[in-house]
Amino acid sequence: MAADVVDLIMQDHREVERLFDELKDNPEKRVGLLPVLTTLLSAHSRAEESEVYPAAAAEADEADEVAHSQEEHVEADELLAKLAATDPESADFDKALQKVIDAVSHHVEEEETKVLPGMRANLSEERRMQLGEAFAAARKEHLGDQPDDITREQLLQQARNADVSGVSSLDKDQLQKKLRQEASE
Repeated sequence: MAADVVDLIMQDHREVERLFDELKDNPEKRVGLLPVLTTLLSAHSRAEESEVYPAAAAEADEADEVAHSQEEHVEADELLAKLAATDPESADFDKALQKVIDAVSHHVEEEETKVLPGMRANLSEERRMQLGEAFAAARKEHLGDQPDDITREQLLQQARNADVSGVSSLDKDQLQKKLRQEASE
């Protein structure tokens, strides 16, 4: 059954917010919930980057917003990797979790007030349904991925989405460093 890509993205956002609340309110569940959060956010991000952002930029006139959103994905990946490497029972976990919550909440707010309304306004319902199918398939393909599992090809897609040029000759580590540098500027 096809679903509107905007609705699917917003459903994921609500699930991530629920997981944030669980992680904050139930420290005893952190060991089990942390991989759920990191895999959902990783799969969601990779699906947006490969299927949604290119269409939003090219077809919905959202190129600037997509570039900004892509930079926020790079930042979130870095924060998620740090969170995943932090002992859920340590004092540092709460600080690392809050950084992820702040970054992702900011991203969700911007995406839901800028990119997604632009997609609703500028893409036909049929196109949003097609993108919904592609998004769901890509997200399913990446379930189980962690932030550090990103491939060079996925990094190149991030660079295209963020309008970062001159990176095709870079290896994976150089590309990741370049994207992080661009995102922090």
